[in-house]
Amino acid sequence: MQTMLKQRCQPAVGKQAKAVPAVAPKVGRARNVVVAQAAPAAAKAAAPSISRDEVEKCINAIRFLAIDAINKSKSGHPGMPMGCAPMGYVLWNEVMKYNPKNPDFFNRDRFVLSAGHGSMFQYSMMHLTGYDSVPLDQIKQFRQWNSLTPGHPENFVTPGVEVTTGPLGQGICNAVGLAVAEAHLAARFNKPDVKPIVDHYTYCILGDGCMMEGISNEACSLAGHWGLGKLIALYDDNKISIDGHTDISFTEDVAKRYEALGWHVIHVINGNTDVDGLRAAIAQAKAVKDKPTLIKVSTLIGYGSPNKADSHDVHGAPLGPDETAATRKNLNWPYGEFEVPQDVYDVFRGAIKRGAEEEANWHKACAEYKAKYPKEWAEFEALTSCKLPENWEAALPHFKPEDKGLATRQHSQTMINALAPALPGLIGGSADLAPSNLTLMKISGDFQKGSYAERNLRFGVREHAMGAICNGIALHKSGLIPYCATFYIFTDYMRNAMRMSALSEAGVVYVMTHDSIGLGEDGPTHQPIEHLASFRAMPDMLMIRPAGGNETAGAYKVAIANRKRPTTIALSRQNMPNIPNCSVEGVAKGAYTIHDTKAGVKPDVILMGTGSELELATAAAGILEKEGKNVRVVSFPCWELFEEQSAEYKESVLPSDVTARVSVEAATSFGWAKYIGLKGKHVGIDTFGASAPAPTLYEKFGITVNHVVEAAKATLQH
Repeated sequence: MQTMLKQRCQPAVGKQAKAVPAVAPKVGRARNVVVAQAAPAAAKAAAPSISRDEVEKCINAIRFLAIDAINKSKSGHPGMPMGCAPMGYVLWNEVMKYNPKNPDFFNRDRFVLSAGHGSMFQYSMMHLTGYDSVPLDQIKQFRQWNSLTPGHPENFVTPGVEVTTGPLGQGICNAVGLAVAEAHLAARFNKPDVKPIVDHYTYCILGDGCMMEGISNEACSLAGHWGLGKLIALYDDNKISIDGHTDISFTEDVAKRYEALGWHVIHVINGNTDVDGLRAAIAQAKAVKDKPTLIKVSTLIGYGSPNKADSHDVHGAPLGPDETAATRKNLNWPYGEFEVPQDVYDVFRGAIKRGAEEEANWHKACAEYKAKYPKEWAEFEALTSCKLPENWEAALPHFKPEDKGLATRQHSQTMINALAPALPGLIGGSADLAPSNLTLMKISGDFQKGSYAERNLRFGVREHAMGAICNGIALHKSGLIPYCATFYIFTDYMRNAMRMSALSEAGVVYVMTHDSIGLGEDGPTHQPIEHLASFRAMPDMLMIRPAGGNETAGAYKVAIANRKRPTTIALSRQNMPNIPNCSVEGVAKGAYTIHDTKAGVKPDVILMGTGSELELATAAAGILEKEGKNVRVVSFPCWELFEEQSAEYKESVLPSDVTARVSVEAATSFGWAKYIGLKGKHVGIDTFGASAPAPTLYEKFGITVNHVVEAAKATLQH
């Protein structure tokens, strides 16, 4: 083991350089951690033939674009781009395969900035290398209304940004998902006697905050277990967070932890100036095929700033004019605000030619593959077109009222296995609950090291990482359709990943079983009461609670069709009948009438229900009708889809002049006032549940046919 340096690396930028206040870093020593120093011959050969001074000039251009943009916006995080600039230079100018003029080039390497607050780092790189989405005027509009350079990278805003990162830890988990997608497709389609058509790396830069968040450990544990050798993460080890130096709360040996997780670990001791060390580390990482690699890169946050480097002051606030001037002097940068020397552009814009050549070579490889393997090529082309197979929905089964009543989680299992052959891109699994969630595809084995072509993902008890990994799979943009499952209550552990699905336009299918107090004996810790309301409040999330087999089929039809909008399907543990007139088509409308009055007769009361409680509404309607009441029953599986219908349709289902309305759902009343009005009643539960058999709970909490009847009569008295 070579001796690791025990000092903070300071700017070596000439006689005028002022020593940055130094703090001795705590450098851990894991058994297999390699210290990267001299670059091997292969890495040096790959490096451009430009001088060290020219390299330093390019690196400083990255820093000052970030500094100037953040100063202009009066908001942002300059420290990370300043410290990570050498990583950016090596990755974007020497290592990564991408085409700035075609950001969607399929076989590109994927880059994820998990430390998304340092977004100006990524925008600087994209601008310098020639992405049309980030011209200089967009750099100047950093964090402004309607710009393509928002405060955190957003894939739906800026072409070339792969995933949306903001909440710390999400990005590295997305990177794991991207690497899963690459490994899966490579195993399915590559052939040993032709050049691979799926062959790209996923690179990620993450910081101390990402390392502290538990979600990153969940995902990186899985990445190590799966042996994702084409995942390379660079850890910006600057030991600063918003509170100050991380030694007040974070002193673990990250390198040893990642070694224990099954990662190959390398340490670049001087990430501020050791470009050769960075080259060597990445070359070593690429040589390791059976493990993901963590490259710990020790840097100085805000490198080059005489008075703010190595402090939280440079983490989340602009340098300001005085410190910017001092930094320009310290780094010998004579150029003005937003000024990039032409020779720097000349170096970075070489990516345009390289990218075009890479894409052309890939198309040539595809042509050779197609000639030798026409059947497999047709499958690959169909999948990666991201278009759903024609008539795929015909695979969904339909049910008659006389068919046996089952729990909707059982119907969900039927749907997954009916769709698996029809949708070659369907891939997913459960957070250690496959026997309860019923999510295994029978036509496939498990995705594991050595069997990446399989489609069942075993996530273990890692709900949060599961959601974020599925986001990465969806945003790989290769036609894969990820689904993931757990008990509905545990969406609390993965809510942020689900929110990021909705924000990122990632069409993940969330299969959530045990959806109510119908769970029974496990008690209130496992009984979701407020969850339907909370996901109905989430923008761009479809929240569907189906009743019976046909509505479960309808839920899957909606979820699969929505490739840019995630869907949460809440499924029951307990059995329910296949209620007459429930339909696949009705789910797509969000709410629809399943039982009505005689033609032309206005209903006296409207009963609305979802899931297992729709049966209570229909039974109550029968009792009320025997007492002479005109009753309409509305199945209401998805509020969001109902709101997207025309005003005329909504009025036809819920006529405004019928104010006697009752909703029944084994969940909180919150939100139902929108549909039942001030005079309406909700039959449900506004407290936590209890431990008892499900029928007992429904009786004790007053969610029964008789209570629905009583509520209807009470509304009629108004």
